Amino acid sequence: MSAAGGREIVVVGAGAAGFFGAIRCAEAAPDATVHLLEATAHPLAKVRVSGGGRCNVTHACFDPRELVRRYPRGSRELIGAFHRFGPQETIAWFAQRGVELKTEADGRMFPVTDSSATIVDALTTAAARAGVRLRTQTPVREIVRGEDGRFRISCGSGEVPAADRVLLATGGNQGAGGIAIARAFGHAIEPQVPSLFAFNVSDPRLRGLEGVAVQDASVAMPDARLIERGPVLVTHRGLSGPAVLRLSAWGARACQESGYAFGVVVNWTPGHRSEEIAAALAREREAHGRRQVATANPFGLPGRLWEVLVSAAGVPAGCVWAQTSKAMLGALAAQIGESRFAVQGKSTNKEEFVTCGGVRLREVDFKTMESRLCPGLHFAGEVLDIDGITGGFNFQAAWATGWLAGTAMAGVT
Repeated sequence: MSAAGGREIVVVGAGAAGFFGAIRCAEAAPDATVHLLEATAHPLAKVRVSGGGRCNVTHACFDPRELVRRYPRGSRELIGAFHRFGPQETIAWFAQRGVELKTEADGRMFPVTDSSATIVDALTTAAARAGVRLRTQTPVREIVRGEDGRFRISCGSGEVPAADRVLLATGGNQGAGGIAIARAFGHAIEPQVPSLFAFNVSDPRLRGLEGVAVQDASVAMPDARLIERGPVLVTHRGLSGPAVLRLSAWGARACQESGYAFGVVVNWTPGHRSEEIAAALAREREAHGRRQVATANPFGLPGRLWEVLVSAAGVPAGCVWAQTSKAMLGALAAQIGESRFAVQGKSTNKEEFVTCGGVRLREVDFKTMESRLCPGLHFAGEVLDIDGITGGFNFQAAWATGWLAGTAMAGVT
C-alpha cells in the first residue's frame, strides 16, 4: 500500500459525499492537506433534515446486484462501487466511530438515537480528527487546470492553494457550481429534472382526508407503464408517501415531459384484483345486508377514506348493503381498485431536493470516480447522473462514491 502525501486536495461541496470523500482522503493520506469548501454557512444541511430529522443512513440490502435495482439512473455503474463500499461497509464505518444503526421493518437504517445530529457529529468529528480543513461560505466560482497539471481555484471568499486533485461533490440541483465547472472541463451534462416528489391532485374525493395513510396501496402511471406499491399518504396538496415518491423517481423524465400533468390510478387494496374486489363486495351484501355500507368496511381501509369511496361510487347516505344494486357494487369496486386521479403539478421538500441528471456517467471511471476527460478531477454524489428511490439509497450512493474518490485522491493502491 502506498499513499502520496504532501499534496493539496480540494473537495468542493460539504454534503454527505463531499464530507465522506474528504475524510477518507485525509485518513488514508495524512501527509496531504485536504480542504473542504462549502458555499453556504450550513454544511451537511441535507443530512440534518433527511428522514424527518432522523437521517436514513442506508438500506439493509447487502447484495450489490439487488441493491442497484433501487437506482433509476446509475445502476450499472454502481455495481462495482457497492462491491467495494456497500451498506455493510457503511454500517461498519459508523460503528467504528461510535454510531450504531438500527434496521426498520422496511429495511431503512437509522441511528439508534433517531437523530440526524448523531450522523452529523460523527462526520464532523471524523473530519476534524483527520485534519480536514473545512471552510464554509466559500463558493467556488471557477476552476482551471494549469500546464503543470494543478488546479487553480477562484473563490468568492479568501484564497485556496493550487490543488493537485479536486473532488466535485456539490449536489444535483442546477444552482450547484459543480455542474458548471464540470461543463467547463468538457463534460456532458444530462438534463436535470426533479426526482422524489409528491403529486399535486385537486380532487373532491381527497378533500378532508389530509393525513390519512394507507399502508399498502399501489399507484400506477399508465402512460409511462410504471407502477409502485407501498404506503400512500393523502396530503393537503394531493398524494405522497413511499409508493408515490418511488413512482416519481422512476417516472422523473416522463413526468417532466408531460409538464407534470398526467393521470394516475390508485388501487387501495393491491392484494385484490378487480374481480376479487367485486366478489368481496357481493359477499358483504349477502352476509351483512342490514349493515350500512358507509360503516361496514370489508377491506380494513381507513374509515374516512372508505366513506369517501362509498359516496364517490354513488351509494346514497344511510344505504345498507341489501339495498345496493349491481351497478353500485361495480362502481364501488372501481373506486377501490381503480381510483383515477389527474395530477397537476408536484410538491418537493426543498431541503431534501433530489434530481436525476448530472455529469454523464460514461465520462467517469467508477473505480476511482475520476474524470475520463480531465486527470485529477473527481466526482461524487448527486453531481453525477445517479439517483435512487427513497429509503436510504441516495445516501448510500454518496458514501460509496465519496469513499472511492477519497481513496483515489489519497493515492492508495
